[in-house]
Amino acid sequence: MKRILGLDVGDKTIGVSVSDLMGITAQGVETIIRKSNREDYERLKELIDQYEIEDVVVGLPKNMNGTIGPQGEKTIKFANKLKNKFQINIIYQDERMTSMTAERVLIEGSVRRENRKKYIDKVAAVIILQSYLDSIS
Repeated sequence: MKRILGLDVGDKTIGVSVSDLMGITAQGVETIIRKSNREDYERLKELIDQYEIEDVVVGLPKNMNGTIGPQGEKTIKFANKLKNKFQINIIYQDERMTSMTAERVLIEGSVRRENRKKYIDKVAAVIILQSYLDSIS
C-alpha cells in the first residue's frame, strides 16, 4: 500500500500530514507557511516525491448546511491545480469542526495558547487524514 498525504489548505498556511504505509494512522509532517503558489506547489511536490504519494486527502471547508462557500471554492481550485500539475488523485474530506477539534487536542495536550497557532494546521491535517482513513478501513 502507498502512503496518503493529508492537507488542511488555508490562505496563510497548509497543514500537512501523511499516513503510515498500511494506511492506518496519520502523522503530522509540517505546516507550510504560504509564500507564493509556485513555492507552495514546489514544497508539496517535494513531499509527494519523498513519501511516494498517489492520493491526497484535502480538507474541504463546507458551510454548516453542507454547501460550499468561498473558502471551499478556493480549496477546490488549489486541489485541482495540484491534481493537474502532479497527476495525483484528490479525495475531499469534509473538514467542518476540524479546527475546533485540533484546538481541543492541543489544549488537552497542555500546549500553551501562544504556541497553539504553530501546530493547529498540522493537527487539523492529521484529523482530516485520520477521519478519511477510518472511513475506508
